Amino acid sequence: MSYADELYRATCLDILQNGIWDTDQKVRPRWEDGTPAHTIKKFGVVNRYDLQKEFPIMTLRRTAFKSCIDELLWIWQKKSNRVSELGSHVWDSWADETGTIGKAYGYQLGKKYTFPEGEFDQVDRVLYDLKHNPASRRILTSLYNFQDLHEMNLYPCAYSMTFNVSGDTLNAILNQRSQDMLTANNWNVCQYAVLVHMMAQVSGLKAGELVHVIADCHIYDRHVPLVEKMLAGESFPAPKFTMDPITDFYAFTKENFHLEGYRYSDFRDPIPVAI
Repeated sequence: MSYADELYRATCLDILQNGIWDTDQKVRPRWEDGTPAHTIKKFGVVNRYDLQKEFPIMTLRRTAFKSCIDELLWIWQKKSNRVSELGSHVWDSWADETGTIGKAYGYQLGKKYTFPEGEFDQVDRVLYDLKHNPASRRILTSLYNFQDLHEMNLYPCAYSMTFNVSGDTLNAILNQRSQDMLTANNWNVCQYAVLVHMMAQVSGLKAGELVHVIADCHIYDRHVPLVEKMLAGESFPAPKFTMDPITDFYAFTKENFHLEGYRYSDFRDPIPVAI
């Protein structure tokens, strides 16, 4: 069993056994038939992944590795909010008549700010500090721009990354306000594990630990039987992760990342989506 599977199973079981239902509250998400999409949740979940030991991809079901990297690059490298520039269709339902998701995600990372050393966007500032100020305790990004929230089609879920260099090792904290455990958890974990590997490699560092902090960690009501079925499935060892020796953050493509020996359970049940 991969360590990602262990953490995923433990988190889901804790939610199912000890979580709190929001069925007595008015909720925003809806199922396609208009029914309120209620959840059972735990508050303040913290999961830690040592990227030196293994890549944190789950095997209880398949995580679409290349697609999640494609979305990561769309946000962090292209700094885009236009869905036509994304290879998958995961954001189609959030696009407006202009074909964008508003001033969200990549748009925020691409905004330039003035620093003593000149103008940087958030990504380039991280890259600059990792090379020139690795001892800094101020190396972070935030997508939660209150001034622009009214122009975002979805408020950022994974909204903040804090990077910290210890010796020759890069560690990071991913802060997430909300997490759908069935559809999004391992997708986000894999994305930001890849990001730490990328940032470390282009900065001459080793990837260390990814700490994932989730405020509202939940399972939707119609997902509960699917999660229970998945947790009863077979698990496999983690695959080997490698990436090509690229030193320019903006030169990476999704084809530069590889998994060797990725085996996973054949879980193909259709998953209803709440929006």
